[in-house]
Amino acid sequence: MNTFKKEERLCSKLLINELLQNGSSFLLYPFRIVWLPVQVNAQNSPAQILISVSKKRFKRANKRNRIKRLIKEAYRLNKQQLLYSTLSQNNLCIVFMCSYIGNDIFTFEELEKKLKLMLIRLSKETGKSLQGD
Repeated sequence: MNTFKKEERLCSKLLINELLQNGSSFLLYPFRIVWLPVQVNAQNSPAQILISVSKKRFKRANKRNRIKRLIKEAYRLNKQQLLYSTLSQNNLCIVFMCSYIGNDIFTFEELEKKLKLMLIRLSKETGKSLQGD
């Protein structure tokens, strides 16, 4: 299940607007995460992700694209064991946005380490929201 398919990408403008207006967020440097639980979607994916890198911080598109590729790869490798297992146990679906707020480009190993921490925290936050309901 180490794939990153179209269904796992957040493309819906309605969902993105709702996410930005009503989503919960936390900061885990170099990421800012905004997430929102949603109704069970028709896709097979329990989570949809939007990855953004600021044009203000990285003027050159090749640097922004490099960071996005590194984040996508780290997410692809770790999503199943760290996020999807928790979401499927609780029968949840979420949408979230991962904004890169760092000023430097991290190596893949450093970025993957941070992304693992982010996925663990995201699964805990969704568990808390489930208990709070």
